[in-house]
Amino acid sequence: MIRNYFKTAFRNLWRTKAFSMINIAGLGVALGCCMLILLYTMDEVSYDRFNVNHDNIYRLVSNSISPTGVVNKDASTGMVPGPAFKREVPEIESFLRIESGSYIVKRGNEVFNEDILYVDSNFFSVFTFPLLNGNPKTALTNDQSVVLSEDLAIKYFGTENAVGKVLQLKVGDTFKPFQVTGVTGRSPQNSSIKITMLVPLSASDGYKDDQWLNSYLNTFFTVKPGANIKAVEAKIASVYNHDAAGQIKEMAAKYDFKDRVEYKLQPLLQMHTSTDYPADNGLTDASNPVYSYILTGIALFILLIACINFVNLTVARSLKRAKEIGIRKVVGGQRNQLIMQFMGESFILSFIAFVLAIILVQVALPFFNVMANKALAFSYLLSFKLVAGYIAIFLLTGMLAGFYPAVVLSGFNPVQSLYNRQQYAGKNYLSKGLVILQFTLATFFIISTITIYSQFDYLMHFDLGYNDKNVVSVNSAGVDKQNIPLFKRELLKNPAIKYVSADQGGMWGTIAHINNGQIINFAIKHVDEDYLSLFQVPVVTGRNFSKEMVSDSATSVLVNETFVKQAGWKKPIGQVVDFFYNNHKKYNVIGVVKDYHFQSLTEKMMPLLFSMNPKYPYGNIYIKLNNNSAATALGYIQGQFKQLFPFKPYQYTFKDADNAAQYEKEAKWKQIVTFSAILTIFISCIGLFGLATLSAEKRKKEIGIRKVLGASVEGIARKLSTDFVKLVLISAVIAIPAAWWAMNKWLENYPYRIAVNSWIFLAASVFVIVIAILTVSFHSIKAAIANPVNSLRSE
Repeated sequence: MIRNYFKTAFRNLWRTKAFSMINIAGLGVALGCCMLILLYTMDEVSYDRFNVNHDNIYRLVSNSISPTGVVNKDASTGMVPGPAFKREVPEIESFLRIESGSYIVKRGNEVFNEDILYVDSNFFSVFTFPLLNGNPKTALTNDQSVVLSEDLAIKYFGTENAVGKVLQLKVGDTFKPFQVTGVTGRSPQNSSIKITMLVPLSASDGYKDDQWLNSYLNTFFTVKPGANIKAVEAKIASVYNHDAAGQIKEMAAKYDFKDRVEYKLQPLLQMHTSTDYPADNGLTDASNPVYSYILTGIALFILLIACINFVNLTVARSLKRAKEIGIRKVVGGQRNQLIMQFMGESFILSFIAFVLAIILVQVALPFFNVMANKALAFSYLLSFKLVAGYIAIFLLTGMLAGFYPAVVLSGFNPVQSLYNRQQYAGKNYLSKGLVILQFTLATFFIISTITIYSQFDYLMHFDLGYNDKNVVSVNSAGVDKQNIPLFKRELLKNPAIKYVSADQGGMWGTIAHINNGQIINFAIKHVDEDYLSLFQVPVVTGRNFSKEMVSDSATSVLVNETFVKQAGWKKPIGQVVDFFYNNHKKYNVIGVVKDYHFQSLTEKMMPLLFSMNPKYPYGNIYIKLNNNSAATALGYIQGQFKQLFPFKPYQYTFKDADNAAQYEKEAKWKQIVTFSAILTIFISCIGLFGLATLSAEKRKKEIGIRKVLGASVEGIARKLSTDFVKLVLISAVIAIPAAWWAMNKWLENYPYRIAVNSWIFLAASVFVIVIAILTVSFHSIKAAIANPVNSLRSE
């Protein structure tokens, strides 16, 4: 009997190839999505769990609360809190500090820039990173020792067994020998700490820093198992209030610091997906859990819709199998046997879809990695937990997709089935409700896709207030500042180069006094005299810096329009900015710069001050190229850079590319929502196809009678299609207000944003309606042109 079930199942699948392919495709895509997203979610929740002692490792974070109640959350500390809290709090077993940095590494005549981590000597006893070579207890005890990753050891020495070999690292202006004392394996994919090179923290410039309120590294604690964390945090607060009291008083007098600082302990396993405390200063791969929630929701929805689509298509096809069911019942077939038969067919089809899903996952994984910013491999799918999860999904899918059709079909009356009088009863409210739900979500996603695309395009083409085209940015951090004027002169000899300028790289935030002691917060940029000319930023009042004016570098500053507005100046030229915390160093305002967006457009315009203070180094050199001259100019720039700065790696980017990179989050959202819209439309159309098939089968005799009475093919096709278009219109009515609310809430995150216009809703609705009409038109036209004799003669 079981053999007969399988034979019948395969015959039916082959006989109705179109239905079978649609069902397999729908289920396969849905299962593939679930596999990918389950893989993503498992990777997210597995971060840092490989550490043996992960349950007892905490990161020290802080909340800085202003007198007005504004809370600033920070995950960085200085050198002091770690040893101070370890010394005074008995529940803390050990502390570990991690600071990010970089070194220039010399190999022969080549130089490389390598990111490094400064760490305390007990790094390997706190975190589980096995050494391939070396002793983890002593590897980081010497100031001039270094631990390399396996990849870096092979890069510099051609072998992972590099212990005892020497690297030349640039410290200050000279290269010093650092001995390799250990080699680690590749850091796990799901690690917040990625090791390339470890250097003892004692080699850091700030190692003897004694300021409580400095913040530039991560501090971790291991606490005793079973310790009361709230009690530990209370003891930490007591130590801070006692030991830092003097420095807090000094900061209040010198900087008007009035914030109250509260230290907290953040569990290691919460660090990766924390939205409160950033994972920086040596930590990587910070993630937002909202991506997991949204992706998981999309996967579950797609799987559910695919299963219900399977139900619709199976029931629609069942009317053609009515005689088979009737004959089986007449010859003695029991209902439970019919249920087993149809459930068996469901599991066979689900198994084929499952195989298809595995193939789709393997093909789609590279694209998914790009979209999700992951480096997942297909081999990860073979872990025990994931395999168990996939088997559970397969069994659940087979049950969901097969149970309802099996119950419905096995209940057919054999007499009515044999006389072709079996009807699928009811008005199909469930199926119609499903179609409305599907197309509501489809319309929602399409509106979201159009809105996000429009906002992304708006950000990418927004007038920043300066010209970032054809501007090359060369990293000059650590070079001799005295040679930069010579470098500029040499570059300007090339006719392909129009301007050369420099700034300190990025910007700093600071405060100063204006107007009889009023404090203003602002960003500061240290630039040379050609900076504004290179970027074509106009000076609206006063004048620009001039190298002919010696006082410009000593006592003069420029400010932007927002600075003037916040300061409340009517006549800004000649106003004084007092850096009261720096021995009341005073600067005179000589010009006002037109506002330009020096930050990402996700940030509001803020006050900005420019100075030419000679004591600050330059971190970036900007080169403005003539149009279509990049190919020839880049080689010339590199040659001059290597000649003047032979021990500095040459690194460059284009400024417009740097600006575009600021919107990676928006680009990710665009990909996720677009992908969701495509899948939702695809699955929704499959469901609509099934419902159209069912409708055409049910109304076969009605259509025949209409044709006999003179109805036209066009009229019949229009009537059949209109019923489904109504459902899609209802879905649009539901989706539009929901999408309008969601998109406006999303756009609130952007100070500079588009307006959600009516054309977006109209375009999305028209698109969905057209897709729906194309989906149902096949069955509508096929039913309309059918010979009415074939549908009526059975009576």
